[in-house]
Amino acid sequence: MKNATLRQLKVFEAVARHRSFSRAADELHLTQPAVSTQVRKLQEHAGVPLLEQLGKKVHLTPAGAQMLQSCREIIQKFQEAEEAMAQFKGVSGGRLNVSVISAGDYFFPSLLVAFAQRHAGVTLNFGVCNREELLAQLKDNLTDLAVMVRPPTDPDTLAEPFAPHPYVIVAPPGHPLAGARRIPVARVAREPFVVREQGSDTWNSMEDGFGDQLPNVNIAMEIRSTETIKQAVMAGMGVSFLSAHTISRERRAGSLAVLDVQNFPLMLHWYVVHRRSKRLPPVAQAFKAFLLKDGARLVDQALGMPPAAPTRARRPR
Repeated sequence: MKNATLRQLKVFEAVARHRSFSRAADELHLTQPAVSTQVRKLQEHAGVPLLEQLGKKVHLTPAGAQMLQSCREIIQKFQEAEEAMAQFKGVSGGRLNVSVISAGDYFFPSLLVAFAQRHAGVTLNFGVCNREELLAQLKDNLTDLAVMVRPPTDPDTLAEPFAPHPYVIVAPPGHPLAGARRIPVARVAREPFVVREQGSDTWNSMEDGFGDQLPNVNIAMEIRSTETIKQAVMAGMGVSFLSAHTISRERRAGSLAVLDVQNFPLMLHWYVVHRRSKRLPPVAQAFKAFLLKDGARLVDQALGMPPAAPTRARRPR
């Protein structure tokens, strides 16, 4: 193992955590062949199989489970060393580790660019994942800051809102309800809905939006991809409940319409989250302050449209 590299350890840890080469490649911004190569090299150094693939699923061997534990300990030590050195660098020259849920990738790169322009020399390490993966990253100290809509409520987590996040009901422009005013929730619930999968952040927000009327919603299809849902709605397969921040381009182009439904939009918030016990490096402290001061304005600016008019503002349950 003396010739194994930190890069190989990080790639293996991502594959083992996701139980998927393709999802690890997405997280690490690598091609799937590059991920496979790094894992194969690590297995050669180890001298024993670390993973086995049965169908489309990846499983850890007993040696792989031990390797995963060792990888995390080594990666953690490197992060601690990096954070210690960052204290001497200050903001400029520091490395910002931040992750965001998938709805944030429509605007978050613009915020990172604006921050980097104010602080020359900052290195950005930016990841996009679902809420479950984001919580795991926080727990395992794999990211300094997380940006999400539904922060955890445990006492070791500090979450602060920095921008409103409206959710709306969308339809194709030619839909019969597209020009209607003050549509009752019970009426729109009869339309076929194309929605994100149960357990996703968007689904949980939908539960908040519809409340006790959720069982009456006509769920026609569940899809894991927001982009695919938008295409399905534009094709006339139904309506959907989506983050307004994910449809700004389609609204400007006139390819999606926001329905005027009673009690909508549902107004939630974006939160910047970190472990309360986490010693944030200066660059992470600066980015958090940047979000709290300028985040709301820059989100609206990045999306190129005014936010939806608030009707309810509350922290998600």
